[in-house]
Amino acid sequence: MIWNLKKLGYLTLRNLKLYFNNKMNFFVSLITPIILFVLFATFLKSTYEEQLLTIVGKDTLPTSLINAFSGGWLFSSVLATSCVTIAFCSGIMIIDKINNVDTDFKVTPIKNYILKLSYVFANMLSTFIVCFVFLIVGLIYLSIVGFYLTFLDVLLIIINIIITSLFGTLLANIIWSFTRSQGVMSSICTLVSALYGFICGAYMPISTMGEGIRNFTSLLPGTYSTILFRQGFLNGTLDKMLEYVPSPMVDAIKQSFDVSYVAFGINIPSWAMYLIILLTSLALLVVFILISTIKIRRKKK
Repeated sequence: MIWNLKKLGYLTLRNLKLYFNNKMNFFVSLITPIILFVLFATFLKSTYEEQLLTIVGKDTLPTSLINAFSGGWLFSSVLATSCVTIAFCSGIMIIDKINNVDTDFKVTPIKNYILKLSYVFANMLSTFIVCFVFLIVGLIYLSIVGFYLTFLDVLLIIINIIITSLFGTLLANIIWSFTRSQGVMSSICTLVSALYGFICGAYMPISTMGEGIRNFTSLLPGTYSTILFRQGFLNGTLDKMLEYVPSPMVDAIKQSFDVSYVAFGINIPSWAMYLIILLTSLALLVVFILISTIKIRRKKK
């Protein structure tokens, strides 16, 4: 048992080194969310600020609160998508398949489940590291324009990065289990990067979507991850707004910008959102293990 854990640790470290030794991979993974935030800030920041001022009225809030709100909303959007898209584009499993390295592992005494788990752990850790670095960038930005996060807010954001990275990693590795093609990998990464932000409510508030789309997004665990990021970045700012505007206005802001969430007429509490993501990740882990087990048995036959 101890020896298997050591093998798992060595393989996970090996996969991490392969990823981070390629400086271009790390740079592209990190610069992508930064570019996305710059684009958001350039084209959408003023839109969200105008929507906020439409609710509370002009000359009601100080500039620092407005900047903190728009900045927190944008960073929560980018983090929500990055935890999944980076997981899809930073896996070593598919690279080993393309280079036939997985064939070499088959002649070693390493058990297949240890090899598979090492891919998952390394992929999750690399995704977390990149997103954590981006979080630091976000905290620095907010400290300049308006910082209202508490220590608990930051801690909850980090926890959400961990569980969302796990969700994205398991989903990615399940898909990578069925392909060995660089072209398929690139196509899937492009598709996920383009669509995931829309279907999880990161690019636009879910409250602005049609009823059918809102009901559909309510069935996706990524939606709840996005809302948890919203809460982590915006709860402190919204609490501060209570000093300037009445509580009903703050409640309206929460509903308009997905800080609070109602699905099928039910107000979903934060603990339930965490539970949904964790249970989904557990289900994906079971599916990943079953797929790996079935593929091994088929090869033995």
